[in-house]
Amino acid sequence: MTVPGDFKEPARPRPDLVIGREELFADAREQLLGGGSVLVHGPAGIGKSTVLRALAGECAETARTVLRCSATESESHLPFLALADLLGLVADEVSDRLPAPQRTALESALTGRGESTLQRDGLALRLAVLSVFRALAAQGPVLIVADDLQWLDPASAELLGFAARRLGGMPVRMLCAVRTDTEPGDQQHDRYLRVSPPETLAVRINPLSRAQIAELLGHRGYTGLPRSTVRDIHRTSGGNPLFALELGRALAESPTPPSPGDPLPVPTSLRALVLSRLQMLSAEARRTLLVASAGARPTLTLLHAAGRANAEAETASAAALGLLATERETPGIRFAHPLVSAALYAEASAQERRAAHAALSTAASDPIERARHLALATTGTDPQVAARLGEAAAAARDRGAPSVAAGLGLLAARHTPADAEPGPDERRLRAAEDALTAGETDLARDIARQVLARATEPTDRVRAWMVVVDAAGQAMAEIDAVFPQALEDAGDDPGLLALVRYQLAWRALLMEGEMAKAREEAASAARLAARAGDRPTELLALGFQAQMETLMGHPDAPATIQRAMREPQDPRVACDHNGAGAARFRWLIMGDQLTEARTTITALLREVQRRGMVESEMHFLRGLAETELRSGHCGRALDLARESLRLARDTGIGEAATAMFTSLAEAAGGDVDRALALAREAVDRAEEDGDLVYLSRALGALGHAQLVAGDAAAAVRSLRQVRELEEGLGVVDPARGRWHGDLAEALVRIGEPVEAQDVIDVTRARALRLERESVLAVLDRAEALVRAARGEQGPAERQLASAQDRLGKLGYGLEEARAAYALAGLRTHRPGPTSYDEAARLFRRCRALPWLRQVETAATAHAAAPPLASTALDTLAATERQVAALVMEGATNREIAARLFISVKTVEATLTRVYRKLGIRSRVDIVRLAADRRTS
Repeated sequence: MTVPGDFKEPARPRPDLVIGREELFADAREQLLGGGSVLVHGPAGIGKSTVLRALAGECAETARTVLRCSATESESHLPFLALADLLGLVADEVSDRLPAPQRTALESALTGRGESTLQRDGLALRLAVLSVFRALAAQGPVLIVADDLQWLDPASAELLGFAARRLGGMPVRMLCAVRTDTEPGDQQHDRYLRVSPPETLAVRINPLSRAQIAELLGHRGYTGLPRSTVRDIHRTSGGNPLFALELGRALAESPTPPSPGDPLPVPTSLRALVLSRLQMLSAEARRTLLVASAGARPTLTLLHAAGRANAEAETASAAALGLLATERETPGIRFAHPLVSAALYAEASAQERRAAHAALSTAASDPIERARHLALATTGTDPQVAARLGEAAAAARDRGAPSVAAGLGLLAARHTPADAEPGPDERRLRAAEDALTAGETDLARDIARQVLARATEPTDRVRAWMVVVDAAGQAMAEIDAVFPQALEDAGDDPGLLALVRYQLAWRALLMEGEMAKAREEAASAARLAARAGDRPTELLALGFQAQMETLMGHPDAPATIQRAMREPQDPRVACDHNGAGAARFRWLIMGDQLTEARTTITALLREVQRRGMVESEMHFLRGLAETELRSGHCGRALDLARESLRLARDTGIGEAATAMFTSLAEAAGGDVDRALALAREAVDRAEEDGDLVYLSRALGALGHAQLVAGDAAAAVRSLRQVRELEEGLGVVDPARGRWHGDLAEALVRIGEPVEAQDVIDVTRARALRLERESVLAVLDRAEALVRAARGEQGPAERQLASAQDRLGKLGYGLEEARAAYALAGLRTHRPGPTSYDEAARLFRRCRALPWLRQVETAATAHAAAPPLASTALDTLAATERQVAALVMEGATNREIAARLFISVKTVEATLTRVYRKLGIRSRVDIVRLAADRRTS
């Protein structure tokens, strides 16, 4: 049995082994553990061998014999070498069972001491290899692990394929990896698949996403890289983990990191992959490729306009060497891999690069591209070049490309003389603000810090401080020292003070948890901005003030929203996630106006996507997902929530808030375990950031997921914290988090109906004052469960039926289905069919999969279990009977503990045993048992 050194991996993969590969890794592992075979394929450096080693490490434990080989290009001409790797150490164990001709042919092939060839001993060799596998399989399961199939010598590949096609029914699995540059279904892919047994699972390893590349770099110790740099690494590597790690290493070893917009340093190890082929091109062809690498969207037409007269022939020769990909349907020129372009550009001298950009500055048809190339072809300051770059940045901004605008703005600052108007710092700050819009918070913060290091003008300094604050997002505790400095720089200028006061409103909310103070700061900022004639800041402050008033149940909220919606409007602020449009959406959805809320948020989302406003896009994706979730469209809500989470992961913006809402969507329409994990992540992040607002929301999501998962006690602990936090924050409107019904229901489940009724009564009073009809209906659903726990079966059923009807009419499909489910649970003691079918129909309509699974389980249990007999309590132990009897009387867990002189935890544990023995789920079922006994 051969064990090459490169396969000595631990049984469990290291964390970075399957980053971004979790799903395919799980599929492949299931295939192997089920007795099947797997072929892992993809381009060089994509991680095939890594996945192969991890799978082999896990699945080798289930095999008696593990056969391994790993071919290399330099040895691929040696016949039978891979076969010797596979069978060299095990052939002796079974050779005596082979017929003499097979044994002789196999020994000759493995030792090289004979003249065995496929032409001479083809049949004997083929049968010999098959016989060895069969003999080994007779002793126990066999796992064949073969890496780099593309370098297998042809003789070994032929023999392995012959045996693989005839292994049916034997406990022999193959785990292979091969380099392929084509998609499944192409000839290259099919040729290697034929080496594997029939029904082999082909797993293609695809490039990693930007977030996954960031995670991989972090695992390997390349931490602290700006997100803009990670973005460049991802783009240059094409998502290839090997290339990304090499680029990360080069950056870590570089004494001076590249400036924003500069190319990444391409290490020699990666340049060597490209330069050896580049040397085969003529000097003129290399110049043509350099011009193509400098262009944003190179075409033959562009190359001709840039003076490359022989572009067709030169690009054709580059394509023949594998440097360019052939584009059959488009006129574009595409490099075979982004690394080819990066290495080519990095290898060129500064003079050669400037010459390429100079040619493109007149050849490019797009004015933005022309301005960029002109800047990169120019050295030193030049006011005319700076002006053209400023115009190009404005054009990019209007096109919805703020990231491009930021890069152009930085180039403009580089070429702006110190005494020009606008000056270099003003251009840098505009670039930083564009970077914020694009979601590149690290870049924005770095630019602002550079400005603060040298700026003396109060306006520039305050604007820079505001960029630093905005870049911090929810983590305001990290930059709290900024505010005194910003106030000092603002002096008594009302316009500058308005900017600072607006951010202080956010500080009061997020760090101090004081909504009243946050409202006052926002109102002050609005007044100051109005005095200064700064309408955009005034609108933002009014929008924030309106949101605080809405959450506080303040009577001025509608009037403040109206003030924020008046003309004149600023187009950008109008669609900002902190603007009046967002405040109006929040008012609508909290007021049960779901149709109008959907129309509003859809329009906002469309506009911010057009403008490239990444943070606002993420907020509005969540808002639309929330609207769909309230409407009972759980599948659609889950898709939108997951999309917003991908955006949050990619940008690092709002991860706690997005994880929180995605948890709610997962609990409704996805996976409960995933919901729990996301909610806990949101809680941890909010606690780390000191963000009390989102901490309460995150705990609410956690409590909801725990309730859906069936852990009522944990749900109560989480939701009690939410209640305490929101009281401290001053949140009055129960439509804000909608956790109150969940808390009441969970309290009923753990035997605390008195506290549940208190939650219902307090919340109902607020909901009545604010006319929150859906909240009132959910509270009625929870109160019906309290009544059922007290034995008021008839009133409970009538109240649940009414709540279900009202929720349906309001358009709250998921809450309607939950009411139907609760009603079915109350009616299970009756003879004949229950209403589980109705609940299942409603949950199915909503695509509420976790809830649907609960209904199906309950319906199956009800159908399979006999009716609760009058002697059911006789199966219980003495203490269990006492506890059950007190539950039947309506006693709470605390009351039971006091009367029996035991702890509340003992009561809870005893009830758990009672539920298990009686085949029931809750206290309500015990009350039902009591009713059955009275009527029997």
